[in-house]
Amino acid sequence: MASVTWAASFAPLRNRTFAWYFASRSVNTLGAMMANIALTFAVLDIDGRAVAIGQVLAAHTIPMIVLLLWGGVISDRFPRSMVLQVSNVASALTEGAIAFLVITGRAELWMIIALGALHGAVSAISMPALAGMVPTIVPRDQLQPANALLSLTRNGLTVLGPTLGALLVVSLGSGWALAFNAACWLLAALFLIPVRVPPREHAGDSDVLTELREGWSFFRRTTWLWVVVLGFGALNAIHTGALFTVGPVVAEDTIGRQGWGYVLSAEALGLLAMTLVLLRVRLDRPLLWGMLAISAMAVPMLMLGLEPVLVALVVAAFLGGMGVEVFSMGWNLAMQENIEDAMLSRAYSYDMLGSFIAMPIGQLAWGPLGEAFGNDRVLVASGIAYVAVCALVLSSRSVRDLPRAPTLVPHRVDA
Repeated sequence: MASVTWAASFAPLRNRTFAWYFASRSVNTLGAMMANIALTFAVLDIDGRAVAIGQVLAAHTIPMIVLLLWGGVISDRFPRSMVLQVSNVASALTEGAIAFLVITGRAELWMIIALGALHGAVSAISMPALAGMVPTIVPRDQLQPANALLSLTRNGLTVLGPTLGALLVVSLGSGWALAFNAACWLLAALFLIPVRVPPREHAGDSDVLTELREGWSFFRRTTWLWVVVLGFGALNAIHTGALFTVGPVVAEDTIGRQGWGYVLSAEALGLLAMTLVLLRVRLDRPLLWGMLAISAMAVPMLMLGLEPVLVALVVAAFLGGMGVEVFSMGWNLAMQENIEDAMLSRAYSYDMLGSFIAMPIGQLAWGPLGEAFGNDRVLVASGIAYVAVCALVLSSRSVRDLPRAPTLVPHRVDA
């Protein structure tokens, strides 16, 4: 690892195109973080059952999962800045419609579900485009600081956004908080107008199914890509099951609800702190360091299952958050430097599909496992399994040895 100057760390912001994109992403993220809590309370005002919230969340998630691969094809076929502009406007319309219904008192649960499904479909198209934008608008030597600046904003707003959203809900109502989010989507689209990306060559005679097959063929031939995605299918299931499903139950009986809030906040602060470090420190082996670092997330699971001590758990969660950010940076660098631009969004779409499909498994399976074997034992087993999966991923030489790429490597394939 090597360090860089602070001036070099902020160099991407001197790039006019990246600066406008950065502004768009920042506004977009702020609105999204505030909208999550606003939508929850809007649904509770309509139907006070937890099952109603689950239905709304599922209505957004299911079409997003189903259409992700198609979104990757669209984002590789058309200019990504244009895809994002159209997606932002569509998101503004759907969120604005929900806000209007809530403000006027006409909202019914089925309306929120239908509009949420439309927004999920839009998200499936925009997410692969977002993931593929950075390497098209910044020089290769600025990829790490550009990703770090975006992470810095995202992680900071993850801490502040829900609080600001709650203030809007309490002071003005959930409908107006959702309207603010719709305005953020629209402003994000306007900020993308000055963003110009180089044109990409595209085989105009190929159809969607052909491009989907090309994406799958590239995915299964690129060893480090499918190994990490497969590993993270298991890691995400363990993480969501252990820390999001079983964790709060154990925490309530040991460190208390407020203590659990401290643990979650510590993880968010760990993400933010590591982002500052990665503005200065270069990752030379992105996947090696990423997988080693993210294995630290096993420690909070083990501690919660063995002996939940609040101070120790807060420290462990902070270090775990730092590890998550190291992996996030390493993964983006691996993808952006080793996959050619024409295939990048499709590769990201397979990555996202593997991540999202696994999460409901953890959410649904860990609760019954805890009831059958005991929550403490399940947490300890989860921590051990988490480390074991990380070790299995690192057993692949293509993962351990993947270096930073000085130049673009078209369709990198590992034997």
